[in-house]
Order: sequence, then structure tokens, then C-alpha cells
Amino acid sequence: MTTEERRAEVLRRLQGAIQPLTGTRLSREMGVSRQIIVGDISILRAEGQKIYATPRGYFMIRDEHADARQQLATLICRHTAEDMETELNAIVDNGGAVMDVIVEHPVYGPLKSDLLLTSRRDIKNFISKMKKCQATPLLVVTGGVHLHTVRVPDDEALSAIKDELRAKGILVED
Repeated sequence: MTTEERRAEVLRRLQGAIQPLTGTRLSREMGVSRQIIVGDISILRAEGQKIYATPRGYFMIRDEHADARQQLATLICRHTAEDMETELNAIVDNGGAVMDVIVEHPVYGPLKSDLLLTSRRDIKNFISKMKKCQATPLLVVTGGVHLHTVRVPDDEALSAIKDELRAKGILVED
């Protein structure tokens, strides 16, 4: 299989996947190293493919399952690392999905990490992985200030999310 054929196959598998695919799984199936897959994903993204990298693996949003009523909103939040789970649960409990986290690094500029957290189970796994790896949340770079892109079904859900985050002292008002 040539490099181009492998990349086409990676893209085909991502387009057909129902859940995220890990780099390790793709590397085993393709008979190459995980680092080769990471490089393939980077090149596919540079070519304009909408591939997201999350703690659960790589995925693409499938248009045929997209709900036309879904909308994206950006929330500005501020809290400590200890309140991260509270913040994320407030979003998903009110019907939202946490697509990413973005911080403004003083040297590098914007740093973004795709998350796609849609349930308390996703959040529990994410927090467990953070603890297991002893990872520091991106929000420590900015004293707790960060952005989340959230996907919501309607304005009512977005309003409920904002109300709960505001009540918890997490939402930063524009």
C-alpha cells in the first residue's frame, strides 16, 4: 500500500466510523507505527479534512447524522482546575456537548484541544485520564480563563447552560 493509498484508507475509515478511532488501532490495522498515523492525520487536516483529535481518538462529524437545529456557541469561562468537572457536567447536563477548549498562551497564541465530551461518562473518562497522566489542564496557562465551543440543540439549552455556569461563578460575561 502506498502512502497515498494508506491516507485514503484512513480517511475512509474515519468517515465510516460511528465512534472515534485511536491512532493505535489505526496503526495496527494499517501495519505502520502510530507516529505514521499521526503524520497522516496531520497531512489530511492540512488538506482541509475536518478530522478532530480527542482523548477518545480521531473522528469526523458525519453530515448525514447532523441535526440542522444544532448550533455552536462560544463560552468564556474562568475557574480552577478543581472545578473543571463541575463546569463540564453543567454543560452536558443541560443538553450541550463540549467540542473543545481554547486558551490564549502569552507566547504561542491560541492553543486548542478538541474534546467532544457529550455525557457524564465522557467527562468521567476524561478526568480519569487527566489524573492518571498527571496532566495539567490548559486553563492553568491563563489563570483559569479559557473558551469552550459548545454544541447545543437550541437557544433554550444554551440559556440553561449559561444560567448554571453563571450561578456557579464560572461564566465570564462578555
